[in-house]
Amino acid sequence: MWIDTHCHLDAAEFDGNQTAFATAAAQREVDWIVIPAVERANFATVAAIAARQPNCTYALGIHPIFVPQAEESDLLALRSAIALAMDDPLFVAIGEIGLDFFVPGLGEGALREKQEHFYVEQLKLARDFDLPVLLHVRRSQDTLLKYLRRINVRGGIAHAFNGSFQQAEAFIKLNFKLGFGGAMTFTRALQIRRLAATLPLDALVLETDAPDMSPAWLHPEKNAPAQIPLIAEVLANLRGIPLAQLAVATSVNACAALPRLALLK
Repeated sequence: MWIDTHCHLDAAEFDGNQTAFATAAAQREVDWIVIPAVERANFATVAAIAARQPNCTYALGIHPIFVPQAEESDLLALRSAIALAMDDPLFVAIGEIGLDFFVPGLGEGALREKQEHFYVEQLKLARDFDLPVLLHVRRSQDTLLKYLRRINVRGGIAHAFNGSFQQAEAFIKLNFKLGFGGAMTFTRALQIRRLAATLPLDALVLETDAPDMSPAWLHPEKNAPAQIPLIAEVLANLRGIPLAQLAVATSVNACAALPRLALLK
């Protein structure tokens, strides 16, 4: 069994063909796909897609790239959506939330302050509802960690992790798993491959971030959740372990990070 812990199946690139992509993934033994929301406008969309596909679940949150146009009322709407979703077994986390200091302008001045405000408020929601979070981590590891130490959440997944070993250890200590996907498949991605090869196996989960983060053999074409087993082969080779062992380990890790997902098994 494989689990894609991060896939934007609602994205325009899938053009209403979510059933075909989810089915193709299921045929390759991708038993679960987690679809994170990115803004208030797609809270209902990700939930509806998950309801229609037998191997999909979802998360609710406001992505840092969408924070500039977000309003305080969106946080209130998120709280209401989470409260309603708690009765839905397919709802598994708060996300995608976090900080992005890579996109020009987002990591400076008023926009940085707004990002941090929305991140903090969403961490508080995760704490209040006792839910894990799916973290967007882009040149923002230390600031993310600073707030995680202040606001006690149950953990989650640091998506597309690309920090230092010390930062990885800090996330792990705070009960986070680290997401690895297409970036790891490029031979020039030396740091990510070192992390993937040497971090504790019980800290790793797999993801596609589809339609983005395509693996080396697809780039620049769009990514898809059916790529998870092929991405896993790269990770298994980097670690020198059997593919079956990796399948078991990463699935156990994903369910540990997302306890509501474990209840669906």
